[in-house]
Amino acid sequence: MHPIVERYSTPEMLRILSYEAKISRWLRVEAAIAEAQAELGIIPGEAAQEISRKASLEHVSVRRVKELERALRHEVLSVVEALIEVVEGEAKNYVHYGVTSSDVIDTANALMFKEALEVIEADLRRLIELLIGWAERTKDLVCVGRTHGQHALPTTYGMKFALWAAELARHLERLWEVGGRALVGKVGGAVGTMAAMGGKGLEVQRRVLERLGLREPLVTNQVVQRDRYAELVFLMALIASTLEKIAKEVRNLQRTEIGEVMEPFRPGQAGSSTMPHKRNPHRSERVCSLARYLRSLVTVSLENIPLEHERDLTNSANERIIIFDSLMLTDYLLREAAYIVEGLTIDERAVNRNLHLTKGVNLAERAMLSLVRKGMDRISAYRLIQRVSIDALQRGLSFREALSADPEVRVWLSPEEIEDICNPETYLGEARSIVERTVKHVKNLLETHTL
Repeated sequence: MHPIVERYSTPEMLRILSYEAKISRWLRVEAAIAEAQAELGIIPGEAAQEISRKASLEHVSVRRVKELERALRHEVLSVVEALIEVVEGEAKNYVHYGVTSSDVIDTANALMFKEALEVIEADLRRLIELLIGWAERTKDLVCVGRTHGQHALPTTYGMKFALWAAELARHLERLWEVGGRALVGKVGGAVGTMAAMGGKGLEVQRRVLERLGLREPLVTNQVVQRDRYAELVFLMALIASTLEKIAKEVRNLQRTEIGEVMEPFRPGQAGSSTMPHKRNPHRSERVCSLARYLRSLVTVSLENIPLEHERDLTNSANERIIIFDSLMLTDYLLREAAYIVEGLTIDERAVNRNLHLTKGVNLAERAMLSLVRKGMDRISAYRLIQRVSIDALQRGLSFREALSADPEVRVWLSPEEIEDICNPETYLGEARSIVERTVKHVKNLLETHTL
């Protein structure tokens, strides 16, 4: 069995992407086409009613479809013939009337995208809500910021969680936008001209897509254009990349030397086959691993855009893989990320220890700007504080001690000012307000929008 199905799947997405669900959607499209054609007098009403009654897995056997495909070597025609076998009377002549395989496949794909995006939207929302909760709880938890892997200015854990929530909220907005472009079907016939519909093609298409809750394209050839599919795959890769960003930060913060954060670790769980003490961030590492694969699928989806003439089949085989993998893995990763975030452990003692690890030297910016405000030119202030900082690090002094011991600094700054400069909790700028503003914005977005 494929590892994605066996190890990295979710029940909801397995159902949506199953073969049975695909055939059921194809039959649903065939029924909608027959109903619309009958309303416009293209086929007899009784025939449409019979087709509509029988176009379901209750009457069309998946086993029979597969038998026919082995002989015909054509999947859509196998469904068409299986449906013809179960309808009665003249309805047999009007199954799949005047349409082409891609009318069924691409319209059914849009139905599948709609179901899948609804599941992904729900899981995105849950993860965002978890992050918002953490942002609110940790908006005053001061920690050291890190740039280039080095200690930078103080920040808060609330800022980290708010940042991730805001980024995922943008993906939610992108999902709604992509839904408007990807949830599109077609009933245009072999080259998109609707020639078999007797001048009623546009109205047939409008009615079919209205029935199915899909959008209507301005123009197609034999297929819905694959820029729509590429955008969908790209969105999945974007979501996965943000999940990797979160997972990578968890992994780094769980390092023994940092030890501020731990991903969940169940009782009885093993971290290593030989080292009993290990508590490895294996879920976060899995998120990073699968995100790499998801990004690779974007290239294939882009290659599917330039099909030849009115279409060729070079997109077809790989779409069976990349669409399945993109949707399935994105949903799986969202749930993995939610599990990690929900069960995170933050060691506040380690957070505080690391905040003071450099004994205040990471507040050098604050000291430099204080000197500038007092009247020293910026270049001189930078060089002075750089010298004091290096001296503090080399001699193992606290930044407060080094500043207080420097005669040039004492000319400009009082002992009280130096004490305040070296307090990381009073150099957080607008951090609290930024977190609160972000939480408010994201909550409002969740409450007022949907796919």
